[in-house]
Amino acid sequence: MGPQARQEYLAQMRERYLGASRRAKGALLTEAMTVTGYHRKALIRAWRRPDGAPPRGPRPGRPTRYGPVVVRALRAVWTAAGYPWSRRLKALLPLWLPWARRRLALSTATEVLLRAISARQMDRVLAADKRTIRRRLYGRTAPGTVLKHHIPIKTDHWDVTEPGFTEIDLVSHSGDRADGDFLHSLDLTDIHTTWVETCAVLGKSQIRVQEGLDTLRQQLPFVLRGIDSDNGSEFINAHLLKYCRAHAIQFTRGRPYKKDDNAHIEQKNWTHVRKRMGYVRYDSAAALAAMNAVYADLRLLQNLFLPSVKLQQKERRGARLRRTYDAPQTPLDRVRVCPQADLDKVAALVRQRAALDPFVLAARVDAQLAQLYTLANHQRGQAPSTGAAGTRAKNARVPAALTLKNTPSPVTLAAARRSAAR
Repeated sequence: MGPQARQEYLAQMRERYLGASRRAKGALLTEAMTVTGYHRKALIRAWRRPDGAPPRGPRPGRPTRYGPVVVRALRAVWTAAGYPWSRRLKALLPLWLPWARRRLALSTATEVLLRAISARQMDRVLAADKRTIRRRLYGRTAPGTVLKHHIPIKTDHWDVTEPGFTEIDLVSHSGDRADGDFLHSLDLTDIHTTWVETCAVLGKSQIRVQEGLDTLRQQLPFVLRGIDSDNGSEFINAHLLKYCRAHAIQFTRGRPYKKDDNAHIEQKNWTHVRKRMGYVRYDSAAALAAMNAVYADLRLLQNLFLPSVKLQQKERRGARLRRTYDAPQTPLDRVRVCPQADLDKVAALVRQRAALDPFVLAARVDAQLAQLYTLANHQRGQAPSTGAAGTRAKNARVPAALTLKNTPSPVTLAAARRSAAR
């Protein structure tokens, strides 16, 4: 049946349909569905439409409450805050809106809508932007075997109600090779308050890691009571063990090759270090100073302005695992309610937060990161630009093919050196 014949058929059936009884209308609809292939509701709407009336278009649906102005303002805060999860974004909005009002020229109506938008709706309006964010993983840790029997293994779950018990880890910035000295980020996170401190060290010698930990300990707004590390030789050594005993710090470690034992710090290694610093190589004194300058501002941005959530419980429901989190809070707000916190340091941080513009702070961090990237060593398979001449001469005998992509083990490098020497 062609289009014209179909229209003539429907016109005749319409006259019969309008004058038929209820039972006969059902039979006519069934016949028309069989002949034309149209849906039953489509036929009813077409036959009930007055003569000459155009067909009704699609229904408008629910009106949009959050327009482009609200979405742009939300996207600006979300970007400046480092793309936080929607529940954390919902919690940080009241803290950021006084500064966003002046920076983004928000009207009162827009601000009211930003305060009213739910976390689920944030996920919907930011869905297209979230698809562009990718995650990469990286790690380089050499196991330490000395003094392992002096440092107990911690395998139970953290159940602390006071600040000071932390997890620590070292993140390498070696790029595509591991020869010579390069920068590492010493990362520390408190279990109870989610407070994070980070600093950069050149190399991962035992003395430098100990000095870096001492710097982080003095910056904490509470007393450092315990550290939990992996089994790398930068932590499992006599220097750090002696330091912890001298300052009454509980020192524990996780099981070898079990990253879940240090899940808290492994998460911060991505959000606070790798997400910002990337995967390029830094191996100069200038890069060390620039990276520590970045961490000085990131410390304020992450701990004072960005809320975090803590896992309360996990419940298995069939094949799904349901996780329950507490209300999002900034690490500073968690520290303020702790009786064990240093009141002078906390008061200074509260005053500093009231005077700091988070948008200016985030923009300064981005500018410092851009400057830091110019100090990266992008030469593939080359010795570091700064370092001892003996180190460069020693690494010059290693075949270049071994340092281009997959970094070999120390055993492979030693065999290559012996082969080159012969």
